[in-house]
Amino acid sequence: MTEQNLKKLLEQMTLPEKVGQLVQLDGGCFGTDALAVGPRERLGVTQDDVDVCGSVLNVLGAEKVRAIQDAYLQRSRLKIPLVFMADVIYGYQTCYPIPLGLGATWDPDLIRADYQMTAEEAAADGDMVTFSPPVDIVRDARWGRCLEMPGEDPVLTARFARAMVEGFQNDWDPAHSLAACVKHFAAYGAPEAGREYNTVDMSERRLRQDYLPGYKAALDAGCALVMTSFNIVDGVPATANRWLMDEVLRKEWGFDGVVITDFAAVRELITHGVAADAREATELAMNATVDIDMKTACYAHQLEPLVRDGKITAAQVDAACWRVLQLKNRLGLFEDPYRGCSAARHAAVTCTPEKLAAARETADRALVLLKNDGVLPLQKQGGKVALIGPYGDSKDIIGMWAIHANKEHSITLKAAMTEVLGAENLIVAKGCEIVTDTSVLGEFGNSINFHPHFDAPPDPAVQEAEALKAAQNADVIVVAMGEHMLQSGEAGARTDITLPAHQRALLKKLRAHNPGKKIVLVLFNGRPLALTDLLDDCDAILEAWFPGSEGGHAICDVLFGDVNPSGRLSISFPYHVGQEPLYYAQLNTGRPAANAAPNGRFVSRYLDCPNGALFPFGYGLSYHTAQYSGVTLDKTVLRAGECLHASVTVQNTGAVPGTETVQLYLRDKVGSVARPLKELKDWQKVSLAPGESRTVRFAITEEMLRFYTRDMRYQSEPGEFTVMVGPNSSDVQGADFTLE
Repeated sequence: MTEQNLKKLLEQMTLPEKVGQLVQLDGGCFGTDALAVGPRERLGVTQDDVDVCGSVLNVLGAEKVRAIQDAYLQRSRLKIPLVFMADVIYGYQTCYPIPLGLGATWDPDLIRADYQMTAEEAAADGDMVTFSPPVDIVRDARWGRCLEMPGEDPVLTARFARAMVEGFQNDWDPAHSLAACVKHFAAYGAPEAGREYNTVDMSERRLRQDYLPGYKAALDAGCALVMTSFNIVDGVPATANRWLMDEVLRKEWGFDGVVITDFAAVRELITHGVAADAREATELAMNATVDIDMKTACYAHQLEPLVRDGKITAAQVDAACWRVLQLKNRLGLFEDPYRGCSAARHAAVTCTPEKLAAARETADRALVLLKNDGVLPLQKQGGKVALIGPYGDSKDIIGMWAIHANKEHSITLKAAMTEVLGAENLIVAKGCEIVTDTSVLGEFGNSINFHPHFDAPPDPAVQEAEALKAAQNADVIVVAMGEHMLQSGEAGARTDITLPAHQRALLKKLRAHNPGKKIVLVLFNGRPLALTDLLDDCDAILEAWFPGSEGGHAICDVLFGDVNPSGRLSISFPYHVGQEPLYYAQLNTGRPAANAAPNGRFVSRYLDCPNGALFPFGYGLSYHTAQYSGVTLDKTVLRAGECLHASVTVQNTGAVPGTETVQLYLRDKVGSVARPLKELKDWQKVSLAPGESRTVRFAITEEMLRFYTRDMRYQSEPGEFTVMVGPNSSDVQGADFTLE
């Protein structure tokens, strides 16, 4: 539809019809009268509200989408189609690794291609808008939603944000694209105590310096929507935060797309204590330029009275409605309200060999080898392998937010190892359950049916005995353990981020009962775990995250040496939960511990734990080894408009080809405000044959040195800087230069 015709459409709309475009309801409200009465009554909406509603939440399936759209358009006076929105985070039915694993690839181009394929699958099944990418910085492993984010660093997160948006939105062709909605704006990943939905309180400088760049990168890539976060920002909930949504997002950044709340966030303004009732909550959200109210009756019932009473202007409603209509028009809904979705097209493009191969490749590159005392890679012939642990034969390897994934395509570790070794050389024993008490999973725990035919629960002693026997009869032991899939994700905050105690106990018994045998621990988890007390109980640790549909194949690719692991951590792993929040880009403090005497007390350190990470940001092992030469600079003075080049030569000193992720960090030695000890600014992935050397060259510009100064200007300051290059954030070599 032309913009002129779209404006004419807006002019024809009544106020109730305009308000309706700003309301999002779930699919239960759109059924037949008999089926929809309950959902409508629970939400407090009427049939009239449904008849003018603008969008639908989390209804997918081409036939369902077509049925709801057909029935809606039959009742619609102006025939304005519904837009269907859903959580498609890291795959649709073909599932990729969780975003924390995607970040570990350090390869935004790879992920852009994956998200293009995800968009094709989801669009074919009726999705039009995805609530993704989530780009909150994560620096506290207690927070359950670590699994949804690329990592702890703003530069890395910003690059993935751009790639994910470009992948989803692609060329806006209906067959290959979804409109992306970046979330959660803003600073949702920094709740106090790591507790979901909790208070966020930080300076504007930290907000702008660290937490906003990911969102800004997504918008610079053309992201169509922004979702408000549940948390407060400077005392005001994001959904009512006019400074954040209007001053920063709209005016400063120039965003003219759709702002949508997270689930029921307008109504939650009452619970936050900033609104007395639904009327006031609606007024606050509209004044913050929030366009769509997800899953409450606030906008549906309060906007019209507010306009009549002069509290909200008709122009405000028109502006919000116009943004929604523009989104629908850009999606092509006025020409095809289904965007070409059909059961046939969905079947043709879903879980194809091409997509499953892509999921396998990405999982290969997301796995991070944390420890290897010479046991890996394993031999494919010449011995028996015991596969022990609750994740050995589990299809629940996709993570909590892969809600649309087809688990029938989940390749278990047992299935993949059987392909490699043959059934005769693989001994499998579960050993224990993932959790011993499902109540730790909250309300989800009550719905899990572990024993579908009312069988007696497994006897832990019997399970353990079977595991010990399997280990005794094997030459090598592979242990597949981790968090329950529901122990991470939304509302999955934890104060104990170690491996569950009964799993740790089994691992220790396997070690004690099998002296001299090599043990490989494969971890499935959605957050960094504190692994300190496990290091002596295994000879190798492979971090698999929740690796997605092809997880079993990818793990075997690495375990047996078909793939040389190249994953590098995008988030720090602590020694102990008491270090959280933990991140590499620390400030120095006035009493740094780095150069203090070993027993010096009055410095910034713990008495019982190192300050740094057990496994630092950027860390990961491979089957090759690499040597980095010292950093050389082509000049030692940098001026505005110029470019300084830092070089390092990297040599593969191992016996197999490998990939190095060469990382560039900078430090501003003296600033008008305290500056971090190091900040990631760039990286390059370099593939090297055995013995091969390559010089890696980084360009450093004045723009890379900018920060929010004492007077909150985003600019650089003249002075001395250190450039550091290395394979991770801890093992770096440096050289100094001056900015004039």
